[in-house]
Amino acid sequence: LEQMDDRYQLLKPGMAIVDLGCAPGGWLQVASIRTKLGTGSARLVGIDLLETEGVVGADIFTGDMTDPEMLETVRQATGGAADGVLSDMAADTTGHRATDHLRTTALLEAALDFALDVLNADGFFLAKCFRGGAEKSVLDVMQRNFKTVRHVKPAASRSESVESYVLANGFHGEGRAQDIEADIAAGRRNLDGTLII
Repeated sequence: LEQMDDRYQLLKPGMAIVDLGCAPGGWLQVASIRTKLGTGSARLVGIDLLETEGVVGADIFTGDMTDPEMLETVRQATGGAADGVLSDMAADTTGHRATDHLRTTALLEAALDFALDVLNADGFFLAKCFRGGAEKSVLDVMQRNFKTVRHVKPAASRSESVESYVLANGFHGEGRAQDIEADIAAGRRNLDGTLII
């Protein structure tokens, strides 16, 4: 996160940031320093299925980001919306590359769905992805809802690894309603708009 933030200047003092899949807490620590948590209006929220060590001043919730109640909890903790959403989540690996790619892409899709519901205008989304083709539909959703979308590979990531990150900047959400309607028609969402996982 530090390398990507050094390059793209994502985290700024006073921002409201959400870290999805925050355990064990490394990204929370970086975000707390760079947003100057504890001074001014900075807010930091972490969500994970696992218990996570606390970061002073951060609101950390143990639970499922796909639970609609979690979205409301996060909105309350951020004061309404977030300036950025981070996700370093990857599915547990099985050793079968195609399966691992699909499972991590499903996490990316769920994280993006959460981000689209909680971001402020001009907010950003930074998330881990495994390149391999299945993530194209997720990238298409990003391109309809953000000004810029790019792949980012920090120096800490091995060059031969399929792991990279996707950075979407300038949230505007213009494609959100269309995407939800298409997902409902295709059976990927319930009628209330919640994602089927």
